[in-house]
Order: sequence, then C-alpha cells, then structure tokens
Amino acid sequence: MTLDDISARLGALQRQVEELRAEADIRRVQARYMFLCDTPCPEAGVEDDAERINRILDLYTEDAVWEGVGSYYDNQFGRCVGKAAIRTHFEGFWGTKRDPELMLNVHYLTSEQIHVRGDQAEGQWVHCQPWIFSDGSSLLRSSRLNNAFRKVGGVWKVSCTRTENVFVAPLRAGWAESIPQRSVLMRA
Repeated sequence: MTLDDISARLGALQRQVEELRAEADIRRVQARYMFLCDTPCPEAGVEDDAERINRILDLYTEDAVWEGVGSYYDNQFGRCVGKAAIRTHFEGFWGTKRDPELMLNVHYLTSEQIHVRGDQAEGQWVHCQPWIFSDGSSLLRSSRLNNAFRKVGGVWKVSCTRTENVFVAPLRAGWAESIPQRSVLMRA
C-alpha cells in the first residue's frame, strides 16, 4: 500500500465520519424541536411559551420556511418565511388561551431518513402524536415531515420544515389514565 493509497483511505474515512456526525447532529436538532413542542413542555427553565418559542427559533436559520402542505394542512398551517413569521405562527398556537385547553401533546418520531450533502441536508420522518384536551376530548395525529437543514457557523439548523397530514383520528374520552400537569423530569 502506497502513501497515496493510505491518504485516499484516510480522506474517505474522514468524509464518512463527518457525514455520520452531521446525521447525528441533525437527528438531535429534529428531536429537540419535537421535544420543545410537547405539552407540557419538558425543557428545564422554560416557564412560559415565549421562552419555548425562543428556544425553538434558535434551531432555525434566519431565512427558514415553516409550512403545512397537502389538502388538509394547506388551510390549517399555511406557509411562513423567516424567523419573524415563524415566531408569529407559534405565538398563534401557544400565545393565546384556547378552549378547550391542550393538556397533553407528545411527539413520537419514526421512519427516519437523513441525506447529507456537504453543508446541506434533508431529512424525512413520520411522526405520531396524541392530543388530550381539557374537555376530555382526544385525538391521534400523524404527519410526514420532509425537512431541510443547513450548517450555519458550524452548527446544523433547520432551513425548512414541511409537514403533511397522514391522518387525524378521534380517541375515546378517558383513554389515558394519568396526565401530568407539568413535567418534572428535566427540572433543576
């Protein structure tokens, strides 16, 4: 084996390690986004929705796009371009009191695919989430996510969130027997 062969193999290994690190970073960014969207919010130090929204926005590029696509989500979510518009979207969701109030919402991610191309990447997931409301009503939602990511200043950020409805199914009242009023798992 020549020095050129060794150098070529080391270069290939370095590219593979960089791609695996990128996939792991992107996986953590997507999981963190979902974690911050859970209700009650399990993040330590998040005492109000404004702080939750700030932490979510920290995951996005300045020019990011957040959109619901497909016949069901087009009218429900629409399209937001830039952090200010995405902030307004989340303030509309968390910033106002709803009746009935959302008591529980947990995101479960599955069917992951991450494709890294240098400082750009795409990821696809399916997610499922139960919703429980203060009036006893509940539903189960599932969506497909097709998101884009970009490395900014050495950190992976979400540059586009695209969500498409798979189904929404009502659940019988009382299907969950215990619902936490607040998460204590991550509390100091």
